[in-house]
Amino acid sequence: MAEHRQSRKRRYITWGVAGAAVLAGAGIAAQTSMAATVWPAQKTYTGRAFDACTAPSAAAMKAWKADGYYGGAAVYIGGKNRGCAQPNLTASWVKSVNTLGWKLIPLYVGAQPPCQTGSSPEKITASTATSLGATDAADAVAKASALGMKTGSPVYLDMEAYDITNKSCNDAVLAYVRSFSKTLRAKTYRAGYYGFSSSSAKAIATATNKTDLPGNLWYALWDKKDTTTTDWPWGATQFTGHSRGHQYLVNSKETRGGYTITVDRDSWDAPVALVG
Repeated sequence: MAEHRQSRKRRYITWGVAGAAVLAGAGIAAQTSMAATVWPAQKTYTGRAFDACTAPSAAAMKAWKADGYYGGAAVYIGGKNRGCAQPNLTASWVKSVNTLGWKLIPLYVGAQPPCQTGSSPEKITASTATSLGATDAADAVAKASALGMKTGSPVYLDMEAYDITNKSCNDAVLAYVRSFSKTLRAKTYRAGYYGFSSSSAKAIATATNKTDLPGNLWYALWDKKDTTTTDWPWGATQFTGHSRGHQYLVNSKETRGGYTITVDRDSWDAPVALVG
């Protein structure tokens, strides 16, 4: 996301380093069965979306919706590594923009990899990965619920770039992600994940053990292609059935309806929040 946790320069550097270190691979994604619980029907949005560090004002959201280019918007609902204050992001704001027709994508900036360059207020360790994943997921659910995002909504866990060839680091991240996703599902929230196609998203897509991994994958691949299919980096049978998001352009300064916002562009075909 655009300068949300790291400077853009640093994010390009870390992405490039991680990408150079990672070997090509493939896998088949699967998510843990949810048959034991009666789940609300998934609310799917297919179309263009944007994400911005700070949720725009209600007036800006109204103007941008009238413009018609975007239909979805990602919002940072919480996490100790969330990079921006959210003065606009309240339950009343969520209700208001939902009424306008916006499809909201909840994003949670949880703990980051132990081998990640740079500093983060919360980092994963091998010894705390499982407990921290459960704690952060419970917090994510509380934050989503307080905003009026009901059970059945997805929460997308934001994991920034790291060297997935570092086995101890990758193992810790996967343990954290599994715990986060399992806890979400136990609370009847759908598990999603944001990461880089060269590293953090690849770790999920190519993991041999699919147990408790997220069922929805939002991949950062800045190729300026508005698609979730033609540039999909992994097997065609992975994350099908409206389970993909693609961040394809970052730091796009756009003016719509008289309001200028710097956003990242996303192509979306995945679950969005149930609001009410």
